[in-house]
Amino acid sequence: MPLLDVPPDEAEALIRAEAERLGFSRLRFASLDPEPPGVASYDDYVAKGFFAEMGWLATGREPRANPCSILPSARSAVVLGVDYDFARRPDPGGLTGKVACYAWGRDYHNLVGRKVKKLCKTLRAAGIQTYGSVDDRPLLERAWAERAGIGFIGKNCLVITPGRGSTFFLAVILVSAALPPDLPRATATKHCGACNRCLVACPTKAFAAAGQLDARRCVSYLTIENQGPIPLELRRGLGRWLFGCDDCQEVCPHNHRPPPPEFADLAPRPGHDWVELDALLFEADEALEARLEGSPIRRPGAVGLKRNAAVVLGNLGDRAARPALLHALNHPHPLVAEHARWALDQLG
Repeated sequence: MPLLDVPPDEAEALIRAEAERLGFSRLRFASLDPEPPGVASYDDYVAKGFFAEMGWLATGREPRANPCSILPSARSAVVLGVDYDFARRPDPGGLTGKVACYAWGRDYHNLVGRKVKKLCKTLRAAGIQTYGSVDDRPLLERAWAERAGIGFIGKNCLVITPGRGSTFFLAVILVSAALPPDLPRATATKHCGACNRCLVACPTKAFAAAGQLDARRCVSYLTIENQGPIPLELRRGLGRWLFGCDDCQEVCPHNHRPPPPEFADLAPRPGHDWVELDALLFEADEALEARLEGSPIRRPGAVGLKRNAAVVLGNLGDRAARPALLHALNHPHPLVAEHARWALDQLG
């Protein structure tokens, strides 16, 4: 479909109608002028090495700083949100580990990504060129969300909508239509004020300062993207987190009354919020990854999950974990065996 100069009011009406039909709970527009947001913060993040081993963050400056290098006809950004806050079940105790709440159901990259693709297809059919991202392309989604007024970037580096919290997935679509931009909300300073609950709650002290997260110390990075050993001095900080971490969100006052989630596919699957760690260590790698097909929890792979499970069992200090940890000592991957050995040492 050739590029058309679609009138702003027609483009806006089409996007709003289609976004509502697809179930997006948040929608606002931002202009690409005068320059893309968040670039200075991104440069500072990279310069300080806070990206850890996620090299793609350090090498992808050009499209982040110049969105028109991705979509030359881009004139506006459409920022969308999907709420996902489901209540966590009571702690079952025993040899269980916790999973961050965004990962309890279907992988959001698939669920939200499919809806973004459908919206883009509709817009292209109307003559509007698009480029969409759901946390998987070189766009500074949080900065665009702040410019569009979805919320403000808080001290915990998450986008927070006052009164609606931060438990929502973000998507950004660059479009060739000139949409009427929404105004950004007040600054993070105004809405966070003197509150430092998120900074204090971080179990590994990953915040170098308010709004500055060092991924090298972050539990979410260590348990998901990190492919190597978890540093010895940070293992205790994992506590019971098997996959990801919600500590900085759970203490945030803005998250006390989150809106209801939109999609049942994001609801907790059995055993995906609290995970039986001894059973996980005994399960064959191939069977584990097959069972987690379509879940975000599959991202670290069987080796990463078993590494994490060993650390959590060491933190629990329950000698009932010894059989599973002894079994893990014989895992063919040295990463699992080493963390199991550490955990056994913690059990005495």
